[in-house]
Amino acid sequence: MTPKLVIIDTDSGIDDAQAIMMALAAPGLQILGITCCFGNTGVENVCQNVLQVLSVCQRTEVPVFRGAAVPLVRPPEVSFDPFGTDGLGDVLEDRDPLWKEKIQRENAVSAMVRLVADNPKQVSLVALGPLTNLALAIRLEPSFALNLKELFIMGGNMEGKGNVTVCGEFNFVLDPESAYVVLEEYLCPTQIASYEYCRRNKLTWDFFDKLMNLGTPAAIFMKTITSKSWAYSKDAVGYFGSGFVSYDSYAMAACIDCSVVTERIECPVRVELQGTLCRGMMALDVNNILKKNHRVSVMKTCDQTKLRKLLLASVSIGSREPRLL
Repeated sequence: MTPKLVIIDTDSGIDDAQAIMMALAAPGLQILGITCCFGNTGVENVCQNVLQVLSVCQRTEVPVFRGAAVPLVRPPEVSFDPFGTDGLGDVLEDRDPLWKEKIQRENAVSAMVRLVADNPKQVSLVALGPLTNLALAIRLEPSFALNLKELFIMGGNMEGKGNVTVCGEFNFVLDPESAYVVLEEYLCPTQIASYEYCRRNKLTWDFFDKLMNLGTPAAIFMKTITSKSWAYSKDAVGYFGSGFVSYDSYAMAACIDCSVVTERIECPVRVELQGTLCRGMMALDVNNILKKNHRVSVMKTCDQTKLRKLLLASVSIGSREPRLL
């Protein structure tokens, strides 16, 4: 079987790490590269986090590229670090002093454009953080999005429920202009795992415990980086109730196996750029009032049995135990 070609664009927090592991464990995927962007932490930490994940999984041959360090237009208007200041829970002992030598010299945006141009209509792009690299890519090369096979995004919202502002989801709020550009100008097939989709399809804490206690090196790594993160606290109960949610894994699961998503909403969308409460919110135009030709697929429900299977596979790889502080 011909492998599915994938680029992962990430701001590498804990859930990104799980999603990357899921991709590494999927036998049908060939990861062409991992591009890094600011988000859960600074872009230099993101690069180091990705290298750490690849090292744990013994997949250091996958190229890693450094990308955007700031949003497209203006500085982020929120401060939010559910995964600690380093993005991986602030529990790993030290950083690889030689990490810069392991990052590709080519910029992430240039690498994305090149890899897609070399494989037209064959590359699936999975975006797990702010969409800055993607917006820059289409500005650098307008044909970039047309050459993509498909795009999967973890971000935005479908009901106006936010997790960092009243109406805004973290990835979109950190760079609303880039989210706007991508959802207006990327005309390739696009699937979105929104904040509400992930929360409404949460898994049980019993399953989380099973996942973290498998005893494999990858599971030990995940147990370590979730150990002090309040995002993985069983006492955290919000509007959607308590439960285990590995946000970015929902987008990655859809890329690996489209049948994971059992219900979708097909409609145009637009990202709001104005307003005190709604800046960064993704609006679903179900009545096509905006008269847009391009529709996206907004995920609604998922097959949790298949999702759990992919998550279990993600922690069944690797060989290196992290050192604790």
